[in-house]
Amino acid sequence: MTALAPAAGSRRVLADIIARPSTRARAFAMDATLVLAGVAVVALLAKVSFYIGPVPITGQTLGVILVGAALGARRGAASLTSYMLLGLAGLPIFAGPVAGPAYVLSPSFGFIVGFIPAAFVAGWFAQRAWDRRPVLAFVGFVAASIIPFLVGVPYMALILANVVGSDVSFASIMGAGVLPFIVPGLIKAAFAALLVPAAWLLVRSLDRRARD
Repeated sequence: MTALAPAAGSRRVLADIIARPSTRARAFAMDATLVLAGVAVVALLAKVSFYIGPVPITGQTLGVILVGAALGARRGAASLTSYMLLGLAGLPIFAGPVAGPAYVLSPSFGFIVGFIPAAFVAGWFAQRAWDRRPVLAFVGFVAASIIPFLVGVPYMALILANVVGSDVSFASIMGAGVLPFIVPGLIKAAFAALLVPAAWLLVRSLDRRARD
């Protein structure tokens, strides 16, 4: 087991279906591969986006939920930390064509920071088997989806007021950074709450066939 693997006593997540290598070095290499695969998933879904204001509606949150649930809390958080750092290093993996260190001045950067604890929370619920039943998965995934707003909305207000120079009010921030995302967020959480339990059903079905 490596530092990124789920803690002792936690239930398996989807990534744990893969047989763990016997040596610590190989186990670490596998965890690193899973973390980078998570980066790729979020980067791909980030390109599914459209702007309705200073913060775009994207597929990133869906990717964050899926990566956290599939990899578990620690690997999920490591994956989204890597995603943020690689984007700041200049890789074009954020929504839109802009990347690099200057992205910290983007109104949407706070949401990217919030993706890290969001993935951890999605993984935390998954490690307690909430991802195996659609209703419980939906509750856990909605909880995880809220977290980026706790970081992103205050950060957006700060950037708009002090960098962009916009007039900022509670109503304008709610209109730009919260209200347009409620329904899409619920839809993405619901989709993930169907997809992940379906993946577990497939795993159990294949496992039964292997035993027969």
